[in-house]
Amino acid sequence: MSSTGSTRLKRALDSAEADGRKSMGIFLTCGFPQLDATLPLLQAIDRAGADFIEVGMPFSDPLAEGGPIQNSSAIALANGITLADVLAVVRAFRTTSETPVVLMGYANPVYHFGVDRFCAEAAAAGVDGLILPDLPIDEAEHLRRAAAANGIDVIFLIAPNTPDERVRSIDRVTTGFVYAVAFAGLTGDTIDTGVTLQRYLDTARRLISNRLLVGFGIKSADDAAIASVHADGFIVGSALISYVQVLWDDHNLTMNDRLSDVESFVRNLRPPTRN
Repeated sequence: MSSTGSTRLKRALDSAEADGRKSMGIFLTCGFPQLDATLPLLQAIDRAGADFIEVGMPFSDPLAEGGPIQNSSAIALANGITLADVLAVVRAFRTTSETPVVLMGYANPVYHFGVDRFCAEAAAAGVDGLILPDLPIDEAEHLRRAAAANGIDVIFLIAPNTPDERVRSIDRVTTGFVYAVAFAGLTGDTIDTGVTLQRYLDTARRLISNRLLVGFGIKSADDAAIASVHADGFIVGSALISYVQVLWDDHNLTMNDRLSDVESFVRNLRPPTRN
């Protein structure tokens, strides 16, 4: 069953709804483009008004990811990033911010680290949620129990081809929100914001009791506005990763220039509030 308790993530989503706006989640791969840039980038995203931040745990074979996030993961791994480093960055971020942090990655490193140990250390670092796209709900009971024991929400994904009964099953075990993959493709592909997407999200909304956030392929405020008509919020990842890469490739920019540009980029992703 979904948890009914209040968590930092749920409170942030509640706050966005109370303010009459869609929740905005922003994804950044930890250790990209360099390890010492991750914390200031997270702080820039926070200043720009993200309701929560997804921190990517790099993995050598990120199956659901398109080119930008795959590349960022490869760069982070080449930089020597470890799960311990990811938790250290979150711990440092948590000293100055209460914005929820959701870790997103793949099951293998977490299970290799040890599920109980990982959840305990993640909670101690200030992690609020966890997304492992390659972990089916049927195999996730140990993780869900360990996460719940440490106050961490576990978020599962649905896709346009997920059968209705499976959507209901996912809703029963997810906490925080249900992550609706906008299309059956890779992150970073171009989103189709037409009737097919709207019908899919409208159907999902009728099937679930959790909040519904949509991601994959959202690159602008216009995309976000259209994609989240039938959702409670949206998540942007590849578009920011690509932009960060452009900024770091420009050696004429200072670190402050880059962080300021990232802050502006994220702020401009939010659609106008409609009360």
